[in-house]
Amino acid sequence: MFRTTVSWKGERLGHLVMGNGPEMEFCAPTEAGGFEGLLTPEDAFVASINTCIMLMFLWACERFRLHLLSYECQAEGIRTVNIDRTEAFSQVRLQPLIRVSAVDEDPATIEARTLRALQSARKYSLIASSINSELLIIPRIEITQEDC
Repeated sequence: MFRTTVSWKGERLGHLVMGNGPEMEFCAPTEAGGFEGLLTPEDAFVASINTCIMLMFLWACERFRLHLLSYECQAEGIRTVNIDRTEAFSQVRLQPLIRVSAVDEDPATIEARTLRALQSARKYSLIASSINSELLIIPRIEITQEDC
């Protein structure tokens, strides 16, 4: 079970306490009367997908015996405004840049294993499995001969 507690601080500002300890202020997006520089629910939604996929990818790299050198992922949530003015995230795009070492192995084999690890990350991500939005993962994989 995962728990959070939120409390209203006035205007469109709130305080979030997460079950594992971190606390932070959050607000509505600026176009809805929120403030610059604070977490919004929309940011948190996209970030939860991005962080969960990354953590599951790290897990999959261990299982697939990949020598990961670096991972960085830009995420973008695309929202759609429906005719009745309701909104939803129609798509979330992840664009990870993944650097993997192929010291004594064929780079094509390493790239294929990296793609399988990314597919496993998508499959086993609790957050990604819990959303209605289309999840598009567009990786850029760099295979190097560097040692870990």
